This record gives sequence, structure tokens and C-alpha cells, in this order.
Amino acid sequence: MEIDVTISLKKGVADPEGANTKKALNLLGFDDVVDVKSMKTFRIEMDIEDEKKARAEVEEMCKKLLANPVIQNYTIEIR
Repeated sequence: MEIDVTISLKKGVADPEGANTKKALNLLGFDDVVDVKSMKTFRIEMDIEDEKKARAEVEEMCKKLLANPVIQNYTIEIR
């Protein structure tokens, strides 16, 4: 089973990577770009059949390692 975990910054947290990318795109002539947000995606492959158990394990992974709950949100998508 493949699971995608997407980590993004919470609203109000500075995103310098996104801001720099937006600035560079504008300088390259992409004037319609008004905002860019950076995100990170982990694709986790698990040898498990039970989708509910897999989701619970990935939630635990997010809480313990993958995301910083103070400044980040995460979404879990089972593929």
C-alpha cells in the first residue's frame, strides 16, 4: 500500500522558500503569479492490508517525526 503524506506550513507561518520562488517567477516574467506555498510530500510504501491500521500508523509517524505540529499541517492520502 502506498501512502502520500503532504506537509505544509500553517497559516501565518513565514514561508521564505515560497516567497523567494514567487519573486523569481515574477522576475522571469510570470506576472500572474501572486503567491507560492512550499510543501513537502513523503510517499511511504507499507506492507499492510488494513487501511485503518495503516492510517493510524502514518498518523503516529507524522506526530513523532514527519511533521512539527506547532508550525505544520499534514494530510494523508492512501493510494
